[in-house]
Amino acid sequence: MTPVLATAGLAKRFGGLLAVDNVYFEVPKGQIRAVIGPNGAGKTTLMGLISGRLTPSAGKISFNGRDVTRQRAWERARSGIVYTFQVTSIFAGLSCYENVALAAQRHLARSMFAQVLLDEKRISDRVDDALRQVGLAHVTSQRADSLPYGHQRLLEVAMSLALEPQLLILDEPTQGLANAEIDTLCQHVRAITDSVTVVIIEHNMPVVLELADCITVMERGAVLAEGEPAQIAGDTQVQRAYLGT
Repeated sequence: MTPVLATAGLAKRFGGLLAVDNVYFEVPKGQIRAVIGPNGAGKTTLMGLISGRLTPSAGKISFNGRDVTRQRAWERARSGIVYTFQVTSIFAGLSCYENVALAAQRHLARSMFAQVLLDEKRISDRVDDALRQVGLAHVTSQRADSLPYGHQRLLEVAMSLALEPQLLILDEPTQGLANAEIDTLCQHVRAITDSVTVVIIEHNMPVVLELADCITVMERGAVLAEGEPAQIAGDTQVQRAYLGT
């Protein structure tokens, strides 16, 4: 089966620094893939290349079997690659519904003409569905900045789901969350994999080991190891490089 995402010989240089070094990376449909490694390992740079925010120095990126290496970020987002950042990017003064509706409208409006003809019910259905998937259906009219921080992160995931992603990249989604909020976020990430493939950059190892189907470990821009959580937890190379001996 063709993987949702595949990279071949992917590399990125910043002057004399080789930030991503000859990375071969495949993610099958419906998987939760965690990418871990120490600071400076190249994780975020790799995701920047995959999402189109950075241009590779070498290599190829395929999405559903199609070469997207030269596509721009907005083209990849429209194709189904959606990236959420470490810092929440919600519209604080708007309601939860309005935040998600803006994302849905952006995805549906392919032209200025289309914006005039957008079906309000279609937008409403998409917003309701996205909020339901992350457990926020009960706070649609609440201002985004009045939500607890963990719910703000869930709202950002709902905004991403309104873009109808096939591949959702989450960058440090548990950063700054309390334990109960982390549990809630993990529960909803698991639930969306019926329709969305997830790649997660995460430093919280208990979360990674519980949530991920497969883990890719990076060090100095290259892939150090890859495998199921139990395999990675027992890998002596990984222990030395990242987990601690």
